[in-house]
Amino acid sequence: MASGKAASKPSLWQNERLRFIVCFCGVFVCYFYYGILQETITRGDYSQAGKKEKFRYATTLVFIQCIINAAFARLLIQFFEGSKQDHTRSWLYGVCSLSYLGAMVSSNSALQYVNYPTQVLGKSCKPIPVMILGVTILRKKYPMAKYLCVFLIVTGVALFLYKPNKGSSTSDEHTFGFGEMLLLVSLTLDGLTGVAQDHMRARYQTGANHMMLNINMWSTLVLGMIVLWTGEVWEFLSFADRYPGIVYNILLFGITSALGQTFIFMTVVYFGPLTCSIITTTRKFFTILGSVLLFGNVISPMQWFGTILVFLGLGLDAKFGKSPKKTTH
Repeated sequence: MASGKAASKPSLWQNERLRFIVCFCGVFVCYFYYGILQETITRGDYSQAGKKEKFRYATTLVFIQCIINAAFARLLIQFFEGSKQDHTRSWLYGVCSLSYLGAMVSSNSALQYVNYPTQVLGKSCKPIPVMILGVTILRKKYPMAKYLCVFLIVTGVALFLYKPNKGSSTSDEHTFGFGEMLLLVSLTLDGLTGVAQDHMRARYQTGANHMMLNINMWSTLVLGMIVLWTGEVWEFLSFADRYPGIVYNILLFGITSALGQTFIFMTVVYFGPLTCSIITTTRKFFTILGSVLLFGNVISPMQWFGTILVFLGLGLDAKFGKSPKKTTH
């Protein structure tokens, strides 16, 4: 009788509305703060005795982020998955990590040449390379709604990145610069990462935490060799010694990144990828607003119109651009 009574009393966490609020707030707060920390670190004002310096250690920043992500994923596996086996080939993780960290380094490096709203909006175009590589490599077929949504995204990005030449005949003004090129590289590598992860899930049923752990471990190994070989890590330590406040920001940056990924996985498990896409799209829009308000990045009316088109395309893609799933037995 007592056991039946206990079984009929659901726990507080079983409340679907509460779980949704926790997932939404987790993704929103972690990645909103993550974006603010990213711009604070990479575009902060570093001056000492009248001498100004720029943060030029994007590789070391990603290296630290990968260490924290890997440690966090290990804790999640230890406490929540126990003895669950992972049969994914190690070399697949290695290949995936190269594209993953290349995308992250390119994205962080782009912030030295473009403001954060441009970077966020550019990264929001992830469906484009994923769709192109899905069609060419995995031979996927997409509904017409998917192509229409991607068209909206491309148009919005073109409007956002376009800088009209205000009557100047000099070659100093460019409609497409090095920062935008780095964003394109990051998007392409993001697409390759997505294709590799789809392959691992389909063939080996790779779990999200195992994927997070192994990709970040491989990335840590590769980046560790790079920062030691180039000597960047020693330059970064010297920079951190001059500006010790950056250490606190970088630790928070890594923690918010790891927590944000955890809440995204939790959202997918409980509510599915559609709800997760809507939450992350909303979060990106408010990240841009936060960057504009906090860092004074000026956005023209045409760029606002482009922003609206991009997020309209992303929202419609989340709702109408999915292929119907086939039932397997």
